[in-house]
Amino acid sequence: MKDLKHIAIALGEYDTKEIRGEKDNPEILKYFDLEEFKSSHYKDETAWCSAFANWVCKTAELPYSKKLNARSWLTVGNQTTNPVPGDVVVLWRESRKSWKGHVGFFIKATETFVYVLGGNQNNKVSIQAYPKYRVLEYRSLC
Repeated sequence: MKDLKHIAIALGEYDTKEIRGEKDNPEILKYFDLEEFKSSHYKDETAWCSAFANWVCKTAELPYSKKLNARSWLTVGNQTTNPVPGDVVVLWRESRKSWKGHVGFFIKATETFVYVLGGNQNNKVSIQAYPKYRVLEYRSLC
């Protein structure tokens, strides 16, 4: 059975939310507190799904992308067509060819939706359903 330490870590952050206005949630800012991201100042309004995934995986001592763009996760781990809970889900945003995307952790799938545990989902850490057609790849970290 797959070790789900990273899912436990991510669930420990569940419902961590952005703060509207000039203040920033220090819980979100800690996701940017990796050596690779220290060159700039980030706010909790910065797109932070990849920062969250990186922080979770580093904390769990798993491979991570070391980059803030969601599609950077397309090179982490191994591609799989049969995802299991804890695998990485990389989705496209705007269009399949756009550089934009979203990343999180696979929880489950139905016929039409994939359920993702991730950061910056409605401005918080949550589990959200996404249409399956938006999935670019599933990636196994183990």
